[in-house]
Amino acid sequence: MPDKLPINLNDLLHQRTVEGERIEYKAGWNPDPIIRTLCAFANDFENLGGGYVVIGQECDADGRPLFPPEGLPDDQLDKIQQELLAACQLIQPPYFPALSIEEVEGRKLIVLQAPGGMYRPYKAPASVNAKHKSWHYYIRRYSSTVEAKGAIEQELLSLTAKVPFDDRFARQASVADLSKPLMLEYLREVGSALAEDGAELSVEALGRQMNVVGGPAESPWPKNVGLLFFNETPDRFFPYTQIDVVWFPEGAGGDRFDEKIFKGPLARMTREALGYIQRNYLHETVIKHPDRAEATRVWNFPYAAIEEALVNAVYHRSYEEREPIEVRISRDELVVLSFPGPDRSIKLSDFEAGRAVSRRYRNRRIGEFLKELDLTEGRSTGIPKILKMMAANGSPAPLFETDDDRCAYVIRLPVHLLAQQPAEQVTMDVTPQVTEQVTEQVTEQVTEQVTEQVGRLASVLAGGALASREAMAALGLRHRPTFLYDYLQPALRGELVEMTLPDKPRSSKQRYRLTVKGRQWLKADEGVAQ
Repeated sequence: MPDKLPINLNDLLHQRTVEGERIEYKAGWNPDPIIRTLCAFANDFENLGGGYVVIGQECDADGRPLFPPEGLPDDQLDKIQQELLAACQLIQPPYFPALSIEEVEGRKLIVLQAPGGMYRPYKAPASVNAKHKSWHYYIRRYSSTVEAKGAIEQELLSLTAKVPFDDRFARQASVADLSKPLMLEYLREVGSALAEDGAELSVEALGRQMNVVGGPAESPWPKNVGLLFFNETPDRFFPYTQIDVVWFPEGAGGDRFDEKIFKGPLARMTREALGYIQRNYLHETVIKHPDRAEATRVWNFPYAAIEEALVNAVYHRSYEEREPIEVRISRDELVVLSFPGPDRSIKLSDFEAGRAVSRRYRNRRIGEFLKELDLTEGRSTGIPKILKMMAANGSPAPLFETDDDRCAYVIRLPVHLLAQQPAEQVTMDVTPQVTEQVTEQVTEQVTEQVTEQVGRLASVLAGGALASREAMAALGLRHRPTFLYDYLQPALRGELVEMTLPDKPRSSKQRYRLTVKGRQWLKADEGVAQ
């Protein structure tokens, strides 16, 4: 009996319309390209979680499915399944996708769910029916299945038996540790037809159809991703699976702070933390203008940017490290900290510039579940979306920080300058001139809050412009993240320091110098000291 999909097929076709790295449409049964694509999904070169092959669905030149679908004749369904079974045995090592017969607009389709394999790399014959077969490795490149050659083949071979942590068996647990109610709740939320029959299935059978249980029938094991999403207390198995939200009313250097810890299944934990932040720490400033009816509305931190930053941390953190995700909120900024840093396939310069594009994902299955719950897109869109949301709110640009060793991942969201006051909602009737004065006053407040580290950097730059390494040496620093997080970036945000080449922030000739404001502050500070 074919399995039912743990997703909604109409959602797959109508919302995720374009053929891409995780979905391929075939108008009819053609074993050669289908087996090569299944092989590519099994290799899961980018750790995206495999993909789907929809047989009986035509698409246009742009890869968009056409409706009504072509469909498959009822009398051909059994024959196709038998031939598919024989063809999948030719993949080395043998690989068998989950098969489901679905009906869309009165037409029958065969949908193959092909998760990333446990025993990669996989290779498949170029031609299923050839007398003398030649086997090759295949991977997905955008919407195409291509043969892995040269350096790509060598990189694929290096992934032998390297299964991402979230897709591994959890041998410290048992299938009984999976919560059937949580599994059914997820299936209902994503609109899967499997939710209808799931109540009649055992936890093991349901888990196998959702690919969160594996292993032989006599010794089944839950997968780590299953425990993270479908266990009430995943921190029992993965310590510090939690989100700590910390509020610093006096700033990070103050003596007081309030902390709230969120635990539980990943999706629930993430949503509860986001709801708590939204209710308690986000406020809107409304500026009324006498010359027009429409008021200016700004948030201290735009919710969409916070959501993207926090979900990004849940998606990309390592659940092998005993460190929580931490959200640190003050009147000046909201910081999301997770461990470790981004994958090394991302260039450090691109990451710092907000252009991070990962070639491989640390948690392919976590991303798969978050995508189905519409919590993430999972295609390196997180940083561009954060930039867009901050700009739309009129907020200062966010900062993305890591270090050469990729020990940690930091996203800093600076507060909107007109929304620094801790109020539920501020309404002001102001003229344009007053608005400018308010902006200047707020900027001055930021400048006045100069830390000891920024003051030391200003003193070092008093003698002239320096490169970052020269400034570090003058300060006696060896740890670059400390210099960036505590010295340089606060000085740039406070407009005490500026780049000599602002249009080329990553130039090897980049130097940093005091601004006019920085020199004024330094002179005033020296006067106070005397």
